[in-house]
Amino acid sequence: MNVTLLGCGRWGSFIGWYLDKIGHNVTIWGLSDAPQFLEIKNTRKNNMLEFRDSINVTDDLTAAVDSAEVMIISISSQALRSFVQTLAKENIKGKKIVLCMKGIEVGTGCRLTQIVEEYVPEETQVAIWVGPGHPQDFSKGIPNCMVIDSRHEELKHFLIEKFSSNLIRFYVGKDLIGNEVGAAAKNTIGIAAGMLDGLNRSSLKGALMSRGTREIARLIAAMGGNELSAYGLCHLGDYEATLFSKYSHNRMFGESLVKGEKYTLLAEGVDTTKALLLLGEKYNVDLPICRAVNEVIKGERTAEEMLSELFLRSIKVEF
Repeated sequence: MNVTLLGCGRWGSFIGWYLDKIGHNVTIWGLSDAPQFLEIKNTRKNNMLEFRDSINVTDDLTAAVDSAEVMIISISSQALRSFVQTLAKENIKGKKIVLCMKGIEVGTGCRLTQIVEEYVPEETQVAIWVGPGHPQDFSKGIPNCMVIDSRHEELKHFLIEKFSSNLIRFYVGKDLIGNEVGAAAKNTIGIAAGMLDGLNRSSLKGALMSRGTREIARLIAAMGGNELSAYGLCHLGDYEATLFSKYSHNRMFGESLVKGEKYTLLAEGVDTTKALLLLGEKYNVDLPICRAVNEVIKGERTAEEMLSELFLRSIKVEF
């Protein structure tokens, strides 16, 4: 099958490497002046992977789209709307689109599939690919489980059949709202976990995991999704990779923030936290962890104050 990766960051480049490895015809597209793209184009490798000659690397968006049966988008979630507006000018009729990215639009609270479906032809089918795992682990042959979900039942099964291997086992998603919101929100909980690490209070991550999952489950239910999705692979199942791993950008951002150190890599959870609070207001759901994380990021309170309010001071019923 002909698959085009639109985006060549650490996750998008891994997906290209993986799909080539399991036998698909892969094109990786990136912006001509992007450092990640230039590195792959000029050296056929990046800091994680080496790319076989069978992978086509191009900055020609029209050619990349024309060759694809399936297009996989893996870019910054906040850049998705402007990118899809450009993509919609190409001949995408009949193409399948898979979003391998996690986030909620900060200004609108829109889920990523909602953004895409505003601009693509009505018959274009859109899916998400979410769940735990880091490219650094996958590239070493360490397997994991992930989820594919969509409004289109046949698309989910088609993609799982084509993309499954001994390295990634896919589950069939049954709750697009829950899987999108849960996947995005785990990055906010990851920032909170990093703050605990920075305060030398890592033992509180158990409490954070328990309360964070309940908080996001309540939001998912209010939005019309299944609150059990928060306990699945999209959210709780992704906590190890996000709350504990040295590879987690969001955890490292939270730790650096508490320590007063500058962190320059993309932490999607910063904007996602703002978007979650917008959704909480819209659906009348209290999100104390999200609110506390946002206040620390904005400098409105210290991480120590956040810690005391969330875990140490108040008396509450657990359930």
